[in-house]
Amino acid sequence: MGTRILHINKYLDRRGGAEGYMYAVAELQTAHGATVAFWGMASPGRPPGDGRSGLAPFIELEPPPPGVIPRARAAARTLWSETCRRSLARFLDDFQPDVAHVHNIYHHLSPSILAALRSHGTPVVMTLHDYKLACPSYHFLAGDEICTKCLDGHFRHAVETRCKGSLSSSALVALEARLHRTLHLYDPVDVFISPSRFLGEMIRSAGVYPDRLEQLGFPVDSSAIPVKKQAGGPVVFVGRLSREKGVDVLLDAMARLPDARLVVVGEGPQRQELERHAAEVAGGRVTFTGQVARTEALALLRSATVSAVPSRWLENLPMSVLEAHSSGVPVVVSDLGGLPELVSPEVDGLVVRSGDADALALALRALLDDPDRALELGRAGRRRVESSARPSDHVDRLSAIYRRAAARPR
Repeated sequence: MGTRILHINKYLDRRGGAEGYMYAVAELQTAHGATVAFWGMASPGRPPGDGRSGLAPFIELEPPPPGVIPRARAAARTLWSETCRRSLARFLDDFQPDVAHVHNIYHHLSPSILAALRSHGTPVVMTLHDYKLACPSYHFLAGDEICTKCLDGHFRHAVETRCKGSLSSSALVALEARLHRTLHLYDPVDVFISPSRFLGEMIRSAGVYPDRLEQLGFPVDSSAIPVKKQAGGPVVFVGRLSREKGVDVLLDAMARLPDARLVVVGEGPQRQELERHAAEVAGGRVTFTGQVARTEALALLRSATVSAVPSRWLENLPMSVLEAHSSGVPVVVSDLGGLPELVSPEVDGLVVRSGDADALALALRALLDDPDRALELGRAGRRRVESSARPSDHVDRLSAIYRRAAARPR
């Protein structure tokens, strides 16, 4: 009988990269004979496959619920949710997993679920999709500025810099981080997986379980992704429309490229602001598609000369780069976080200084003016993904990590 794997994530509908990865790897594991189930909050979306899932009560924290009492309850749940712990405990008794693979649980589920897993004796592996265990605000950002002060373990910096905007929100995440660290609430995790070398280095610098870290990038089934055939096309951005993604910098770069077109694929809180900015600096040359199906996003990538990833935060390992390369499209990325790990300059893309619209415009211009060269760089990116992100290799590595987790004394 195959391994019984329980994937845990706060959302069970596809909201971002964490959910996309969870369902992609679960599909691979099922194809290799594993029995897979999911557990997370009740939500409108349903998991794929056989639909087996457990549900915790849904709560919305962005924006926080109205009223003093509901907000207090929501704040308490971010620290410890006894409701979630009991719900998961019941599901564990029913499903009896051999291993639990945890993804994003912060705030909505809380580390109380890890206590349920420890009580049940279930080995636990956790993929780190952001910097939350080292940075109370997830992103090492205070406003628009990169801030790594909390690497020293003193989370009061989050309050001093008001990294979550308001004093109350910053104080809450600082308290959450301090309590979770002091009470060792993540001790039940046997192995932490860092998708990028950079994220792993930051987590080690913060002293977060350095002896339990493994690095394993994301898989991409490039055989299922059609590759670009003809040179030419617009610039394409695929991702969340939020401040840290740097789309405003990309729009400023487009202002310097008066004959270029840009397609912006994705949704987010900054969309209206970005649409206004686009009308001012590149009127008529920028198209916002909103959220689209993955197949359509890949088709839009294939239509591009180049994909731009102008992030102003310390990206981990964005799928947008891997999928662009899989589509045979070169990528221009900023020089932050794990992004430079994904691009070999002048081989399969270009790397520019974050926040520098002039440098970004020059890099984009170099590829737009020479679409045949851009096509060659894109094909090199495709070869890179084919050799370094094979799904079968990923499943094998995960299986080895699961065995390491199971062998660890608990």
